[in-house]
Amino acid sequence: MNAQPGLQMDKAAFLAWVEGREGHYELVEGQVVTTTGNTIGHQRVVGNVLELMRRTLDHKRWFALTGLGVDIGPRTVRYPDLLVDCPGGNGRDMTAKGPALVVEVLSPSTAKNDFGDKPVEYLRLPSVAAYLILAQDEVKAWVYMRNLPAPVSVGGTDATISIPPLDLVLPIADIYDGIEFNQ
Repeated sequence: MNAQPGLQMDKAAFLAWVEGREGHYELVEGQVVTTTGNTIGHQRVVGNVLELMRRTLDHKRWFALTGLGVDIGPRTVRYPDLLVDCPGGNGRDMTAKGPALVVEVLSPSTAKNDFGDKPVEYLRLPSVAAYLILAQDEVKAWVYMRNLPAPVSVGGTDATISIPPLDLVLPIADIYDGIEFNQ
């Protein structure tokens, strides 16, 4: 992530500025930052998880979405790779109504923030039950749950990720299905 020099704004101005704009941006403590483009592996992981969630979530209670912001506080809006939100809100809203699960796929440029500020930011939101980080270069995940003091590391194709508040079970083999890793 790279800060954009001189681009300081409040949340309302940022949401108006970012709408329809090319590229990936977040607002972090009033500072606009850019995030880099994604790799094929990154997008395959996101696509696989989105497909799994859309097949398995209770659609009366949850929606799996990409490209939607998470309102962290008065000066921060994050754009995770994927999130699970509750129904409701206005169809033109640019931030989630009540995100229950937030998912990030690791990239070299985002790993520090994905493991650093983001778990604290996301889990302090009352609606967020879990924060999930997925590797893109190996079969591995880290699950932060509201009621656990530390993340749980999950790896191997026989493992599953369980998010009980959403009645969601994600087989790791399905998350990484069709993805080849460079040796």
